[in-house]
Amino acid sequence: MGFWDVITGRTRPKQANLDALFAVPTAALTMQTSLGLVPTGDGAVCYRAAAGAGFAGTQSDIVELLGASEGAPTVTTSVDEFGFTWLSVDHEPLDPDNPDITGLVTDLHAVNTTLEMNGFGPGLLCSLIAFRDSSAGADGRSVGLIYLYKQGTFYPFVPTGPQQRDNLLEINVRSAVEGDLPVEKDLSRWLAVWGAPGL
Repeated sequence: MGFWDVITGRTRPKQANLDALFAVPTAALTMQTSLGLVPTGDGAVCYRAAAGAGFAGTQSDIVELLGASEGAPTVTTSVDEFGFTWLSVDHEPLDPDNPDITGLVTDLHAVNTTLEMNGFGPGLLCSLIAFRDSSAGADGRSVGLIYLYKQGTFYPFVPTGPQQRDNLLEINVRSAVEGDLPVEKDLSRWLAVWGAPGL
């Protein structure tokens, strides 16, 4: 913060640190050992789409790039009820108990970075990495680890039904991963992402 910002009372917004996403595999191990939560291989990036051919072309390039290689993830886009676009990346796990979370995180980082480099960073909202409760098998509770782009921090989101969430489990996840990830301390920023893909 500069001298003039102090005088005028202005603060600069915290810059996104996309490299923080690469700490998620370590946090995933912590979540698995301490809480029995395992990654599903699903993730998504949420953003407000910009108008115009430039943005449409960038989004199309991202989808094509992620789906180009052999064994590539399934990549889809959808628009939620609030008008935000979710670009979903689904890594079908070869081993259901050991999905490729490193590959997923690399893909999500690439989506964010590409949008940012092409001037669409202001539209980025968050990224999501999905987990499930391994003790209940395929029907286990879904847990989302959310990365807030503009804050550069993470928080857990645990939906339990329509417009309901498990605050206790969210607090437990926060406690488990705060040594691995920059966790969002302001609980008012723990936004509910109802209907997010993968949850």
